[in-house]
Amino acid sequence: MSRYLVTGCAGFIASRVCQMLLAEGHEVLGVDELNDAYDPRLKQWRLQQLERESQFRFFRLDIADRQPVEDFFRKVVCDLAHRHEEAEPLAAVINLAARAGVRASVENPWVYYRTNCDGTLNLLDLCRRYGVRKFILASTSSLYGAHNPIPYREEADTSRPLSPYAASKKAAETLAYTYHHLYGLDVTVLRYFTVYGPAGRPDMSVFRFVRCIAEDEPIVVFGDGKQSRDFTFVDDIARGTLAALKPLGYQVINLGSDRPFVLRELIERIGELLGRSAQIVHRPRHPADVLATWADITKARQLLDWQPQIPLEEGLQRCVHWYLENREFVRQLDLGPW
Repeated sequence: MSRYLVTGCAGFIASRVCQMLLAEGHEVLGVDELNDAYDPRLKQWRLQQLERESQFRFFRLDIADRQPVEDFFRKVVCDLAHRHEEAEPLAAVINLAARAGVRASVENPWVYYRTNCDGTLNLLDLCRRYGVRKFILASTSSLYGAHNPIPYREEADTSRPLSPYAASKKAAETLAYTYHHLYGLDVTVLRYFTVYGPAGRPDMSVFRFVRCIAEDEPIVVFGDGKQSRDFTFVDDIARGTLAALKPLGYQVINLGSDRPFVLRELIERIGELLGRSAQIVHRPRHPADVLATWADITKARQLLDWQPQIPLEEGLQRCVHWYLENREFVRQLDLGPW
């Protein structure tokens, strides 16, 4: 058994990572501020699933608040080391707390920098000070912008992000490298590609499309719907995140499906699963959006022995099943602005 600190534990990806760690018999310290970036009732729902496990402990905390985070490390982490006589009370910090979303970051870039940059810096420095040797940082395919050839390789130029969200993640990646270089911290940066699955973020396309088609609500599509995304099922992403806990020095690794899918075809597929047709409203393409994402996952195969296992067809079926099973709850959630 090992002990892990997972930030953003009530979030979509982090909650699944926590579940997998707990299933393997590990202890998980979960941190989350439970903000209202999207409907917090969904975060509470995920948190309730985790709190059923005796090896899970939850702490409400904003990683961007430097002093409270330091107090947490001093009191909780040091107390664990003392009580268990462990020189290394935490096997790793898995930093999945983030403000996510391309379009929303254009409206309020400051909150993105606070969490994604200040929060990451706080955690990196506390890992250095308290002897935590492994750090995993969740990053994004949005870093690749619109100028790189696809499929995207980790060595591609990421100096031209199209949104404050992507720029904040680029800053977090460079901070992580600095702490690796200066202090020998073992860092793995994972660039996730369009993650979807049951209990996903309501501001993401798959969740919205399932809800809108099921409830006969209109779907807004920015552009002509021909843009494609590398949709990756959340269980595959969580498995890849756990695989990255091994010592790797400093690595940036794509986690994606390696199988882009056109947006309008995705809508049609969800409609078929629900036995309904979508009502589509077209709006101009947003300047922060890219036309396509596609992950080259050669590096993940080589370093992590990882590749996706859940094809899109199966993943969509699971999403629809979860929605219908939890319909009375989910249909009340606020999807937020398009």
